[in-house]
Amino acid sequence: MFTQAAQELTTVRDILRFAVSRFNDAGLFFGHGSDNAHDEAAYLILHTLNLPLDTLEPYLDAKLLQSEKEEVLAVLERRAVEHIPAAYLTHQAWQGDFDFYVDERVIVPRSFIYELLGDNLTPWIEHPELVHRALDLCTGSGCLAIQMAHHYPAAEIDAVDLSLDALEVAAINIEDYGLEERINLIHTDLFEGLEDTYDLIVSNPPYVDAESVDMLPDEYLHEPELALGSGEDGLDATRQILLHAAKYLNPKGVLLVEIGHNRDVLEAAYPELPFTWLETSGGDGFVFLLTREQLLGLE
Repeated sequence: MFTQAAQELTTVRDILRFAVSRFNDAGLFFGHGSDNAHDEAAYLILHTLNLPLDTLEPYLDAKLLQSEKEEVLAVLERRAVEHIPAAYLTHQAWQGDFDFYVDERVIVPRSFIYELLGDNLTPWIEHPELVHRALDLCTGSGCLAIQMAHHYPAAEIDAVDLSLDALEVAAINIEDYGLEERINLIHTDLFEGLEDTYDLIVSNPPYVDAESVDMLPDEYLHEPELALGSGEDGLDATRQILLHAAKYLNPKGVLLVEIGHNRDVLEAAYPELPFTWLETSGGDGFVFLLTREQLLGLE
């Protein structure tokens, strides 16, 4: 069908309609950027043709060269047939105003934590300048570390990951943003071997429980397994973070962790901890905040 499309379709409008039909027919999962077949198809077409990503209308009736059609249709076919997330096809992912290089060495950035950095952490962090040292655990592509550097201009940041592959991708993004002097990449497992203490620790660790891992859509199977599952209940990494974080936080330091859909399980496991659940675009059950003093039972 894609071969026939290359022969018979002529305009961007033709290819957009064809792509939406193929995406719907393939039953694709949209959870790595776009949330529907039309927007995903439009993004892939515009990106492949090197057109502005926010401007579709003027180009809908533009005729494409045969070579352009073949290039676009090759990308659309991989998305439809192989269920590869769009971000891996374009090597680009967005969080707010920030865009990042990504490939299959890292999960596609989608953490809610980026929405909470800066002013949204008031009153726990009264002024951005008070963050002198920060830590990003399980940094992946480095996206949160880079946004921390933006929101906390006085901060030096350690970005940790167990995956050397992920750190290679993070290095690309850190260089792209010119932050080599402020973000230090560290290959280790969570806190292992760290010696500094921090005013802010953030983490988007693996948190998918075993049952959910077995039911993930095909798109997620292209992402590193190491970055998704975390034990039977999805909380293995989070338990380690809660066990050790206080040691690495300065007085009044803040811990921010994303845990997916595990709020009820976490609260049942730690009834003594006064979790603050922060409001995000996904709701108020995905990211918790604790201070050093709360972790130590001092308040």
